[in-house]
Amino acid sequence: MALVITRSKRYKEDVKKVPADGKALPVDAAVDIVKTFKPTKFDQSVELIVSLGIDAKQADQMIRGSISLPHGVGGAMKRVVCFCPDHLAEAAKAAGAIKAGGQTLVQEIEKDNFTDFDVAVSTPDMMRFVGKLGKVLGPKGLMPSPKAGTVTTDIQTAIKEYAAGKIEFRNDTGGNIHCVVGKLSFDKNKLVDNINAMVAHLRKMKPQTAKGLFFKKGVIKATMTPGVFIEIHH
Repeated sequence: MALVITRSKRYKEDVKKVPADGKALPVDAAVDIVKTFKPTKFDQSVELIVSLGIDAKQADQMIRGSISLPHGVGGAMKRVVCFCPDHLAEAAKAAGAIKAGGQTLVQEIEKDNFTDFDVAVSTPDMMRFVGKLGKVLGPKGLMPSPKAGTVTTDIQTAIKEYAAGKIEFRNDTGGNIHCVVGKLSFDKNKLVDNINAMVAHLRKMKPQTAKGLFFKKGVIKATMTPGVFIEIHH
């Protein structure tokens, strides 16, 4: 039985504003269209989806990292925990961590299944203990990673950046990157800056083993709106 997707009246009206031929538009023009979509009762997030020319099955072509966008992404402060030697715990909390510590924090997560946080930061020497939390943190995308900048000796900077809205990203199994680049209430220029910064960051991450076009297509949309294709220069 085929899946039938029912679109709201608002969505159907919004989609009339999108180029019917699927033409890719300059980022500023695409943002103009998204900002004309009928508002909802909440401030929608604006999302960037980029389809990359990578083989997601190859470890050396995985795209994963983090970035502090020029104007942040809006929303509440993120809840950060920090795995660190006990003598650094107070400094970590002063930087904004909601919990910090060594094996005691590891045990709390392992035994009590505590995952009420958004980001986990760790010092490199703690990863031998944090590693056994893979089954708990891995599926939730909470495992600290050097590529994402969440395994670092400079835990205070990492905590401050992530608490303030630094975002992590990684490709899915289809080779796509999905990330939030702001709120619909942002000024147009701030959204354009954030989108361009994210694309520029991804451009620098092209794996040497990736063949052909790196950027296959890009789309911006808000949480409950149609997508608008954007031009991405190689």
